[in-house]
Amino acid sequence: MKIRFLTGLDSASYKSLRLEALQNNPEAFSSSYEEEEKMPIQQTELKLNAEYTHTIGAFIEEDLIGIATLVVETKKKILHRATIVAVYVHQDYRNAGIGKKIITELIKKAKSMMRIEQIYLTVTASNLPAKQLYRSIGFEMYGIEKRALKIEDTYFDDELMVLFIK
Repeated sequence: MKIRFLTGLDSASYKSLRLEALQNNPEAFSSSYEEEEKMPIQQTELKLNAEYTHTIGAFIEEDLIGIATLVVETKKKILHRATIVAVYVHQDYRNAGIGKKIITELIKKAKSMMRIEQIYLTVTASNLPAKQLYRSIGFEMYGIEKRALKIEDTYFDDELMVLFIK
């Protein structure tokens, strides 16, 4: 397995895995499959090349099988913060430590930026494996957002987590 940061050249692979994530686990993401499927590939390329986002991917040979993004804040009062979003590991490769490796690499990236003191993330409250993973890395829950997402007639709560790195 190889882990590396993605660039615009990875747009097609990223979009394909992202759409799979939205289709397989819609309750885990605020974006919908229908919205992102319509987005032009150039928008994905811009996202992967953006200055304040860092998307990492895990590869088995040439196949992208895991992704996560670190979004670094740009406003003066919150420059000390970053957020991890869009975490997904292909279902065939779960429980193999891939999620932990990609999150750990994003934490290393945040630490290398010197100004980042804390990293936030949001996880669906019912997603026990993901919550266990984040806790094992050191994230702590600081709140619950009730009814954060609504898919048809079903609501999903989100657990808000933070990792203090300084």
